[in-house]
Amino acid sequence: MTNQQHTQTSEHNDHSRGHSHSHGHGHDHHGEHGALHGGGSGGQGHPEDWDRRYAEEEWPAQPDPLLVRLVSPLPPGRAIDLGSGPGRNGVWLATAGWDVTCVDASAVGLDQARDRAARAGAPITTVEADLTSYEPEAGAFDLVVVANIHFHAEQREHLFAAAAAALAPGGHLFVVGHHVDSLGTAGPPDPERLYTEELLAGSFPTLTVEQLERTSEGDTGEHKGWQNVYLWAVRPA
Repeated sequence: MTNQQHTQTSEHNDHSRGHSHSHGHGHDHHGEHGALHGGGSGGQGHPEDWDRRYAEEEWPAQPDPLLVRLVSPLPPGRAIDLGSGPGRNGVWLATAGWDVTCVDASAVGLDQARDRAARAGAPITTVEADLTSYEPEAGAFDLVVVANIHFHAEQREHLFAAAAAALAPGGHLFVVGHHVDSLGTAGPPDPERLYTEELLAGSFPTLTVEQLERTSEGDTGEHKGWQNVYLWAVRPA
């Protein structure tokens, strides 16, 4: 498959993979990836840049608490984490019984995700691919996760459309990212790439939005926090 490499973890954790010529994925600090360092490639960088960052920096290992709260009542099924990085959310889903596919442009990030999954005894499937063009299997997933991916508008439209199309009837979509009010504090230094409630509300016309809220994090009094916005939506059965 062009520009995509699939790997399945096992008891012996297969690290074999090819090379992707895809571009990056806009990762950031509070999902998987360092927003306070400028918010990532946004589809303009190279996988090698993210390979270096994942190799040199420490990334969160705990899953997004919003995702945990929303997903915990659901019966496990098939899940796909688009822009998974080192597997913060995908590995937790696998330990909770989900059949998980993690997709990312960074081979190093996916290696780390497989290592985490193997240590947790929770196999995952990984796909090395460019999210700006990747098309997951349509109608195949009970859960789609898009956490802290801050693309430019055209690339974001593709990602969001692909995420919605991947949902099976009755499947749920979780999207979270930095609100535009966090400009200069968290996320990329480009307001076009940040989120608003209106942007998320209008991006998924085929889905039913169940929750759409802004959250605050990181305000310690001494240091200004940041604003996130998340969407939880379902494809009608």
